Amino acid sequence: MKLFKLSVLSVVTSLLLSSSVVQAQEKEDGIDVSGTVRVNYAYKDYSEASKDKLGDFSFDMAAIKFNGKLGDWGLASEYRFFDGWQALRYGYGFYELNPSWQLQFGVNQVPFGNPGFISNSFWFGVPYYLGFEDDYDLGVKGVYSNGAWGTEMAFYKNAEYGASRSDRYSTDLYTGVVNGTEYNNEETNQLNLRQTYEVSYEGGKTLFGGSIEYGQIYNGKTGNNGDRYAVAVHMDSSYKGWNLQLQAMQYEYDAADAVDSNKIAVAAYNWQYEIAAKAQAYSINIAKNIATDWGSLKVYNDFGMVTPDVADDSYDTSYQNVTGCAISAGPTYTMIDFIVGKNMYASTRDNGHVGLPEVGDSWDKRVNINFGYYF
Repeated sequence: MKLFKLSVLSVVTSLLLSSSVVQAQEKEDGIDVSGTVRVNYAYKDYSEASKDKLGDFSFDMAAIKFNGKLGDWGLASEYRFFDGWQALRYGYGFYELNPSWQLQFGVNQVPFGNPGFISNSFWFGVPYYLGFEDDYDLGVKGVYSNGAWGTEMAFYKNAEYGASRSDRYSTDLYTGVVNGTEYNNEETNQLNLRQTYEVSYEGGKTLFGGSIEYGQIYNGKTGNNGDRYAVAVHMDSSYKGWNLQLQAMQYEYDAADAVDSNKIAVAAYNWQYEIAAKAQAYSINIAKNIATDWGSLKVYNDFGMVTPDVADDSYDTSYQNVTGCAISAGPTYTMIDFIVGKNMYASTRDNGHVGLPEVGDSWDKRVNINFGYYF
């Protein structure tokens, strides 16, 4: 009888434990839906209209996100609605091969440069405007993580949208007329490799890495292919609330049948502009994270420069410096940025390009405040 009672107790215990595991698995699985609403204030010191109005306050964007897993399969997606246009930021399925390997299929983040962002501000770093920060393309990516080592390999057949669309989140090659020059370029057959190694120590850690990108440029008018490449070395280091990001990179777009081989057109955020076809780009960012009773505060300074490396000696260096702070409190996140630019797209009045000959010789200034509510 005693043996029977122990057996029954063992079975009940096993059933309870199994039920707990199933419930935990069910709780872990499933798709979470979340979103964001953001508004923006901008003041341009170089715009008389902006100065007369004391800046402009406007709707920035709203976003909806889907994230979750069902067993070894998962989904991650974000779609954004802007003022007058909308775009997919990313959207992919993934499969967990084992604890070390994940495969991603769809529009996913291109593994190049510092993982995540090479910037702290709302304004991004200079690599974003060249197509090398927070970029998303359509393809397959393998992500490997084991201890201190991290490896990402990817193949992208093309960009997330057609090359004639400028209403896109990330920066890609553009087909169309920009400043009187006709471009017929589109990205295709791209390979990426990023290798990282993390060193941990008391009070922080440092992530060292290197990235390589190679792909073709298809000319939709002539049917010929050019090519493109980019290489970068990067470091992201933290110590007792301080953070330092360093990155140096070189890229080249060698388009077939180019009207002017010194420059090429790209598009992002519902606009198109020109960049130097070959250049080096450097980023130096420092930040301090401060915990508070109501949330957290991050103060930062992001500096970037692009040095053109083309045959035309009249092409000039582009500069961007962003000093600001990010305030996190409950479901809100606010970024207050003071942007100074020289010969830089989106930061200056007369120079809507990156690395081309400068119009004038001024450092332009603007203030940007972005307030977001996350749910």
